[in-house]
Amino acid sequence: MNKQTILITGAASGIGRETALFFAKKDWFVGIFDVNEAGLKNLESEIGESNCFSRIMDVTDPNSVKSGIDGFALKTGGKLNVLVNNAGILKFGLFERVGLSDHHKIVDVNINGCLTCIYHGLPYLKKTPGARIINMSSLSSLYGIPEVSVYSATKIALSAITEALDIELEPYGIKVCDIKPPYVRTPMLKDGKNVKSMKALNVLGGQINAEKVAKTVWAAAHGNKLHWKIGFTKLMTFYCWALPFTKRFAVKLLTMPKVEVKS
Repeated sequence: MNKQTILITGAASGIGRETALFFAKKDWFVGIFDVNEAGLKNLESEIGESNCFSRIMDVTDPNSVKSGIDGFALKTGGKLNVLVNNAGILKFGLFERVGLSDHHKIVDVNINGCLTCIYHGLPYLKKTPGARIINMSSLSSLYGIPEVSVYSATKIALSAITEALDIELEPYGIKVCDIKPPYVRTPMLKDGKNVKSMKALNVLGGQINAEKVAKTVWAAAHGNKLHWKIGFTKLMTFYCWALPFTKRFAVKLLTMPKVEVKS
């Protein structure tokens, strides 16, 4: 295949969808994967069947991941220029008020899903000169955030994985990076209207559109930064660097709701 190729998980909506459309317009061959069949079909019709490879993929199922990536590679002649680990889920609420099964699922999708995709994508990435792995991290990777504690933990973990693999895979010429947006206006936020951190960021201008993230993915596919910070994340990164001893206070002030403790 003469075209550059990109494989995107969680592509049926939000950041994944906008990224797929952006790269398709740049004449890349796009692999789109998600558990949302209807969303995939809609995206496939918009991109065009000849310009993409679409398949249902559950990133928590290693067999589903391997089958999907192998199918994509068969279509591209084994070429995989960019792997975008975008699939992720979020459940708002104080830790004790979110079900344990939901906590486990967040870890399974956001961390284990990413690891599985990298593991099965590596044989093709290693054969493709100048390949990239781009992981979708978050503003919440800067410090653990109340009401999204486990989600925040998974994004901190993704940053550590990114840093380690960027060193490990350097001998193969594979660049690894992550992207750290603040809240992005996607369907994932529909249940978070009353979450304090979201209200605070709305006031501070801390929400961005998925299109802006897609443009950052494009920059990351061609640039050499390790951590790509967008919008409000840049400000908070500087704040944490300049005043590290106040991080806990600032996070508590901006994100922790009032809790009534009954005796």
